Amino acid sequence: MPNRLAHETSPYLLQHADNPVDWWPWSSEAFEEARQRGVPALLSVGYSSCHWCHVLARESFEDEQTAAYMNEHFVNIKVDREERPDVDAVYMEAVQAATGQGGWPMTVFLTADGEPFYFGTYFPPEPRHGMASFRQVLEGVTSAWAERRDEGGEVAGKIVRDLASRSLAYGGDGVPGEEELAQALLGLTREYDERHGGFGGAPKFPPSMVVEFLLRHYARTGAEGALQMAADTCEAMARGGMYDQLGGGFARYSVDRAWVTPHFEKMLYDNALLCRTFAHLWRATGSELARRVALGTAGFMVRGLRTAEGGFASALDAGSDDGTGEHVEGAFYAWTPEQLREVLGEADGQRAVECFGVTEEGTFEEGASVLQLPAGEAEPGIRERLLAARAERARPGRDDKVVAAWNGLAIAALAEVGAFFDRPDLIERATEAADLLVRLHMDSGARLARTSKGGQVGANSGVLEDYADVAEGFLALAAVSGEGVWLDFAGFLLDIVIDQFVGEGGALYDTAHDAERLIRRPQDPTDSATPSGWTAAAGALLSYAAHTGSEAHRTAAEGALGVVKALGPRAPRFIGWGLAVAEALLDGPREVAVVGPQGDAEMRELHRTALLAPAPGAVVAVGEPDGEEFPLLRDRPLVGGRPAAYVCRNFTCDAPVTDASALARKLTN
Repeated sequence: MPNRLAHETSPYLLQHADNPVDWWPWSSEAFEEARQRGVPALLSVGYSSCHWCHVLARESFEDEQTAAYMNEHFVNIKVDREERPDVDAVYMEAVQAATGQGGWPMTVFLTADGEPFYFGTYFPPEPRHGMASFRQVLEGVTSAWAERRDEGGEVAGKIVRDLASRSLAYGGDGVPGEEELAQALLGLTREYDERHGGFGGAPKFPPSMVVEFLLRHYARTGAEGALQMAADTCEAMARGGMYDQLGGGFARYSVDRAWVTPHFEKMLYDNALLCRTFAHLWRATGSELARRVALGTAGFMVRGLRTAEGGFASALDAGSDDGTGEHVEGAFYAWTPEQLREVLGEADGQRAVECFGVTEEGTFEEGASVLQLPAGEAEPGIRERLLAARAERARPGRDDKVVAAWNGLAIAALAEVGAFFDRPDLIERATEAADLLVRLHMDSGARLARTSKGGQVGANSGVLEDYADVAEGFLALAAVSGEGVWLDFAGFLLDIVIDQFVGEGGALYDTAHDAERLIRRPQDPTDSATPSGWTAAAGALLSYAAHTGSEAHRTAAEGALGVVKALGPRAPRFIGWGLAVAEALLDGPREVAVVGPQGDAEMRELHRTALLAPAPGAVVAVGEPDGEEFPLLRDRPLVGGRPAAYVCRNFTCDAPVTDASALARKLTN
């Protein structure tokens, strides 16, 4: 009999709907049930493309005896961390504070008041490697609850008090300046992997936001070292196993420091961020590899993640059927030399072995290799034949949940890549995703829902990153399309950010003032796999202020950047987007208005030149002379009857220009 998860919109929760565990979704009713029964709650947090979440489910949650014990002694609550990042954040903070480490699946035992008293991640079905089995943990917690409940309550209370007392130092007054950004660059240089690119050791995550900072810093200062780190890191990722050499798009991270073997799930947010980053690298260098990877990643998002409603799905799983009925990580992507020759014939097969760095012993598991591209380019015919052969394999599962924030990142990427490379179809896909967010995720008061699936909106409220990233996407789409309505929608969202998420001294919270109260109000300014809501909001607020002249939005952006002044010099790897926004602030950012008759060739060239300008955070408005579509167009006439571009910065405007090369010079000095 299905449990209470059968009507949820989360694919992850639906995967557990037929478990013999009597799961509850996160709700006040679940905790009331625990209170009435006098038992603790077992909180299990994971996500659809999490490999070890699936392993724990197969070993324990699908086991009748284990499930019966859980049902008798606990109220069991299942949470999709991608739907409820706030719940995930506060309990992950508790897990990390108590154990020094964290990860998913996350297993937390709670009182009926939601206070945590025992923690863990994955537990095996039998004791191994010094780890207790899941059943031993369940029995130990049950025993402690029966015999030493007061002690458990004291532990829980202490944990909650400790978390609540943590105050965030966000830099006080002032915004980051030249000194802080120079210190951040020096810190990144120290952590840079000269041999393999990227920062730090294994596992290696794609440093998209750090690369954005490096590109902006180079554009503003001419620091060649910053550009070199950015370009070499991107090339290493693009030539390694983390990039899908056949179908485009990036895997989640590399398990080794040389980018050889990936953790194979493909996340929308990684691909959106990297797609935009590679486009910006092309803008800075003209690199053909960067162009190919930007377009290949955009193509993957459209082909592999686009939903029937026009949005973008969250992720593809790491594993799939290997042809024997076994669900194996990487089975869809890995190749042996024999498989290559079987598809391509002996001669072309050998060429593919050499081209893609495939070895007889294998770079992955059981003699298989993940395709890389150590040098040069693959022959298109070989790539197409291998792609066609791979299409016959069992595909990884897809998490069809549409997350507002990640779709905002995808909209920004596709809009810019479409504009840079003359691909109006990509701008159309960005517009369709933006339409979906407005139509389905945004209510009449411009409040956002975090998720939807199959055209059905989820019950969970948007968090700060949703408002910030969707606003970022709308601002990018406005600049590319010339449709001012996207600037208006961004403004509605950012007004809510100021009203609902800003605290004292410019600090930002991850949840709204009127959101559900948890044991602690989450607040994290550091960038991890995605820009933090805090730094993403700073960037969108700054761009909106540049478009509109709004002092309130500029002040909120500067208040939010205090944290970058504090953290940038100390932990630059973990606040890359904040540093990128600080670069925009130091550059102005510049405001560019392009006016001319719709469809005019000279106007199109000026518009494209403005979009291709490397000036950090420059905002672009395009439309009719003295138009109403954007505030920056007002009082901006043609010059001598010709389309013109107006460039302003720090409340000062240059004389308008009608020549694209003159505009390019203005935007690079």
